[in-house]
Amino acid sequence: MSDDLTFDRSRDAEPGVAVEVIPGVRRVLAPNPSPFTFTGTNSYVVGRGRVAIVDPGPRSEAHLAALLAAVTGETVEAIVVTHSHLDHVGGLAALKAATGAPVYGAGPHRPFRALEEGEGALLDASSDAAYRPDVELADGQAVEGDGWALVAVATPGHTANHLAFALPGAGALLSGDHVMAWSTSIVAPPDGAMAPYMASLRGLMAREEEIYLPGHGPRLDQARTFVRHLIGHRLMRETAILARLKEGERRAAQLVAELYRGLDPGLSGAAALSVFAHLEDLVARGLAETDGAPRLNGVYRLA
Repeated sequence: MSDDLTFDRSRDAEPGVAVEVIPGVRRVLAPNPSPFTFTGTNSYVVGRGRVAIVDPGPRSEAHLAALLAAVTGETVEAIVVTHSHLDHVGGLAALKAATGAPVYGAGPHRPFRALEEGEGALLDASSDAAYRPDVELADGQAVEGDGWALVAVATPGHTANHLAFALPGAGALLSGDHVMAWSTSIVAPPDGAMAPYMASLRGLMAREEEIYLPGHGPRLDQARTFVRHLIGHRLMRETAILARLKEGERRAAQLVAELYRGLDPGLSGAAALSVFAHLEDLVARGLAETDGAPRLNGVYRLA
């Protein structure tokens, strides 16, 4: 098993400017850069004349104005949502009010499991619990317009209601936050879960798209090779966690300190959540154990 994963952290977009990234698809970058969003959230305009907007982005008057400017003289027939994190749907209500377009997505936000005592909003603070699409899409269902189609690809893991969208005939996939060129995706229980995330990655490996248009960062080419390396990266992380547990009991924070050398301190919390997702999965598979239900601050050992 090898980890040949390399990231593309090129900054190839300017907020508010519509740029065609593949024929028939324009990207508009939102002005919400952060350690978790990179340069900001990508919204996409699909088609010409009668169009769809994929992911309205954060609540931002500037971004709303940029999206509406990008579709001047056009009709927005659909607002399509990859998942219910606020950096993707915070601007949904304003965009829907401005366009009157129906909203398509995978259903309301829902965690993979119930919150344990003491977990609270820490693990679910970035989600819009009020999000409700007008039309719920299942895997394989399509949203279609004049000269374009978006086919839903169920990719749970980052969230339970995460969808990617294939563009038939283009060899491309709008990958949301499931696969991004600039970084690995955050998988944070109970909002996210490692087992379905890995299963979704393997599902993408079985598909034919080689171009991904992600929710953050630049376009990803040779996407299936990247996904294969991404799977290898996660498996190596799992192996490293098991090796540390073989040395003795550990908490997630201890594992972060040991495994994430040179980590930006501002990302330590996210890294701990990702390690926790691995630990939760290892407990479910009988490879690790803890006292009671898995918790972020729990003590873990080899089973």
